[in-house]
Amino acid sequence: MANTSQQFDEVIAHCRDLFEKKMQDYGSAWRILRLPSLTDQIFIKAQRIRSIENKGTQKVADSIEGEFIGILNYSIMALIQLEKGIAEQPDLNTKEAVDAFLKEAQLTKDLMMAKNHDYGEAWRDMRISSFTDLIIQKLLRVKQIEDNAGKTLVSEGLDANYRDMVNYAAFALIMLGEK
Repeated sequence: MANTSQQFDEVIAHCRDLFEKKMQDYGSAWRILRLPSLTDQIFIKAQRIRSIENKGTQKVADSIEGEFIGILNYSIMALIQLEKGIAEQPDLNTKEAVDAFLKEAQLTKDLMMAKNHDYGEAWRDMRISSFTDLIIQKLLRVKQIEDNAGKTLVSEGLDANYRDMVNYAAFALIMLGEK
């Protein structure tokens, strides 16, 4: 699993780099987004990937890799929003935002490593299209939880679903990088 750990760290470093550059360009304007808005952003990206997978072609040059990076970054933003609450105005400088990003990424990696131990890295035998479908399934679950005002009876909460989306996107990025 050392290889998975290193590959995950490389994916996170690449995604964090883009996150940090966008923070420099836009500041923390994303801090005003409510969770359903972040969920919808992730949904748009996942639906685009699925549409391209189904059609076998694309007309817009933006890469599928870039969409998985967006899914990962928006999911971490959602985790930050869950932790800090929604802001009325941008309220984080670049260092604070990157620190929050890295904290959530580490918590998510810890979960991934524990699951990887138990599942024996089964994800390595999956198809990228399955990660797309699982992300969309998680999004539909998140939308239902949001519609239920964040309440669940027996199921995992929003944070677990966003963490799973981070991990599925990371797995897809690792596999795309291996091709």
